[in-house]
Amino acid sequence: MNPTIIDVAKLANTSKSTVSRYLNGLPIKKETEEALKKAIKELNYHRNENARRLVVNKTQTIGIVVDSIANMFYSSIFKGIEEVAKENGFNCVFYSMTSNKYTESYFQNLVFEGHVDGIILISFMKRDVKDLLEIANAGIPVVVFGDTAGVKDLVSVDVDNYYGISELVRYLHRIGHQKIAYISGPKDAAATECRLAGYLETMEHLGLTVNPNWVVPTDWSNEDGYNAMNHLLTIGDFTAVLASNDETAIGALRAVQERGYNVPADLSITGFDDITLASWTYPPLTTVKQPFLEMGKKAASELFKRMGNSEEYISERHLLKPELIIRDSCRKISNPVMR
Repeated sequence: MNPTIIDVAKLANTSKSTVSRYLNGLPIKKETEEALKKAIKELNYHRNENARRLVVNKTQTIGIVVDSIANMFYSSIFKGIEEVAKENGFNCVFYSMTSNKYTESYFQNLVFEGHVDGIILISFMKRDVKDLLEIANAGIPVVVFGDTAGVKDLVSVDVDNYYGISELVRYLHRIGHQKIAYISGPKDAAATECRLAGYLETMEHLGLTVNPNWVVPTDWSNEDGYNAMNHLLTIGDFTAVLASNDETAIGALRAVQERGYNVPADLSITGFDDITLASWTYPPLTTVKQPFLEMGKKAASELFKRMGNSEEYISERHLLKPELIIRDSCRKISNPVMR
């Protein structure tokens, strides 16, 4: 028969309750902890998780649901979530929506069926209002990462996209730029509207004119950034280009350099995100850094608050500020414009 905690307690010369405390991550005496580790190893003991769940009515597991597991930004978010989960004695289970046909509201069944104690829904795409309303009304421990589609009865975490773009516009303005073009993002991305509003409203607030032809939509890929920049170069009359993500900024940088222009001597370019490659371009890219690790930690912390006191927990949207990263792709100017 498989060894039990009674066997472990007997071999370690301690009580069953002490073994239980140790297995559940509660503090015990150092010498007792060492004795238990030795006994568990000697007996090859593995606790019965199903039995434990029946006793405590908890899985000690949180579910993380993502729209696509391949998104390059998710690794830092996952790390932040896992750090907080580990501190609370919880495990993480990951679910990718690309491997099934279900909407996000389907995954609330993970809580109802006892597979996890709470869930974090992660997506950078626009969400369906009806789907989120169903989640909000279910009363389960859940944190939404990204867009909330205007649904207020949810705990959510996101980056302050408006602030990030506004900081870039203000930085360009401080170093003398008044004519700033903008490479926008795809319609189905939740951040696109916020970032575009940050550009348009900050330009207006600073008294800067926006030429509608200077705003070009993309799918946020290197190739689309390259094409957008080639299009903008046929229009001209600007000194800087603010790309709404780093990938389009890198594509734009290549287009400019292929045409024989120098960055930043002839044209300044900025991005958004601070992906790893942003510091390896030539010149290194000025951008804003999304605090993905901190966002992951915040999402997990809010989820544990929700799981601990769901009746009194207040729904709130937490927007974390991105950080301006100044590198070498922008220069201070007096009045020249690119034509």
